[in-house]
Amino acid sequence: MLSYLHAFHAGNFADIQKHSALVLALRMMQAKPSAIACFDTHAGSASYDLAGDRAQKTGEANSGVQKVWRYREQLQSEDWQVLIEELAPGAGHHGEIERYPGSPHWFYRYLREQDSLTAFELHPAESETLAQWGSGRSGVRICREDGLKGLLRGLPPRQPRLLVLTDPSYEVKSEYEDVAEALTRAWQKCRHGVYLIWYPILAGSAHERLKNAVSGGPVRKVLCSEITLRQSPERGMSGSGMLVINPPWGFDRRLAAMMEAVSASDCLGITSTMDWLVPE
Repeated sequence: MLSYLHAFHAGNFADIQKHSALVLALRMMQAKPSAIACFDTHAGSASYDLAGDRAQKTGEANSGVQKVWRYREQLQSEDWQVLIEELAPGAGHHGEIERYPGSPHWFYRYLREQDSLTAFELHPAESETLAQWGSGRSGVRICREDGLKGLLRGLPPRQPRLLVLTDPSYEVKSEYEDVAEALTRAWQKCRHGVYLIWYPILAGSAHERLKNAVSGGPVRKVLCSEITLRQSPERGMSGSGMLVINPPWGFDRRLAAMMEAVSASDCLGITSTMDWLVPE
């Protein structure tokens, strides 16, 4: 199914959580000089036009990155400042973010010479845009194929360390089980890798199928971060979750602090939780 386009949802509150976790994990891993193989299994586009028709149709960025940007003077921690600095080039003359970076951009922004990024995208239009972005960028490889299958084929990587982001649309309901199965197989191939699995929190709690499949499997050391909107919309996501396998030491504390910093009603208006889904 190839109907999903992230441009309709770019910069929403879920992206804030997702990209905060991604950048934090990558920067913490880079405290050590050894090379990191990065994989983005559902890369989408590297940049999104928040002033364009698609983003404007849903307006989801208005309750996400736009609120964070207006709240930026309150976000003084180093973990937040690196994100704010990267958002700044996308700010327009009217004081709002007009271009929002997608996950490939966030990966590439912090990629060192010894690191690499393999980004997968199956959607024809999205993959073409992604390929144009990746052309000529050192250390970047763009693949138009199923990201879960591509990831498994690429493991274990030649680099000593691994960071994976997986964030499907979950339009196909079997994706909850597909992601859990792919995670198990990837972990068996590369048990020391850091895996970030995003999921939406929707009416009906379908995300519990993913959590149950992971907690009932062999994968260990699984951190679960969830944020929920205090005022749920009539339809769509009421929350956003991240499973983080093998998080760097101290990651849980720092991500929890980041989410707490944007939880106020005049920012994202969220409640956040952090707990171990599966201990070591």
